[in-house]
Amino acid sequence: MSNSYIKPRRKFLQSLTLGAAALGTTGLTISINASAGNTGGKHNTDPEAWMKKITGKHRIVYDVTEPHHQFPFAWPRVFLLTNEATGTPPNECSVVVILRHNAIPFAMDNRLWEKYKFGEMFHVTDLNTNETAMKNPFWKPAPGTYKFPGFGAVSIGINELQESGVQFLACDAALTVYSAVAAGENGNAAEVKKEWTEGILPGIHIVPSGVWAVGRAQEKGCGYCFVR
Repeated sequence: MSNSYIKPRRKFLQSLTLGAAALGTTGLTISINASAGNTGGKHNTDPEAWMKKITGKHRIVYDVTEPHHQFPFAWPRVFLLTNEATGTPPNECSVVVILRHNAIPFAMDNRLWEKYKFGEMFHVTDLNTNETAMKNPFWKPAPGTYKFPGFGAVSIGINELQESGVQFLACDAALTVYSAVAAGENGNAAEVKKEWTEGILPGIHIVPSGVWAVGRAQEKGCGYCFVR
């Protein structure tokens, strides 16, 4: 692993630790209770509304904690394609993708990627250029952007997966902690959190925490898959 990666990554992790300590457990609890699922009418404010859509014959939840290249978005498509090949169409499957911890930037729009340099902050590489990502690489990608040997072009954009019935969830705990880190010691963490929450992509549901959602999805009969 090169020093060019280790040094900024170490600095980011140190900032994360300090930010979490400064935030405190009480502050995190208040933030979650006050804002989970609430983005001013853009998103459903019921933190459990997504659970009512888990009605498919085959059910799975993908637990995404790190960017992991294209896999958080490739595996849901593979699940749908192979179920269709074995007799179950996409509309009879229930797929949930939980974006939490270091995968949280994928839940946000390009404006925030540009402003807060999420590609650098979370070490996300644009797979087509091998450069640091300057925008959300999985939000409305151009047709044919992602190709796999033996499969050819595969539609794994968040918007494309949503059109196939895949549900995406965003962890409010991660939004709270990382926005506080981005605000820094002299910034207004509440304002940054508000901006990030308002920048959640259409159709993505904010949940109190990713681990909370993992448990709820399994209670609804979803098989668990950790994405790596």
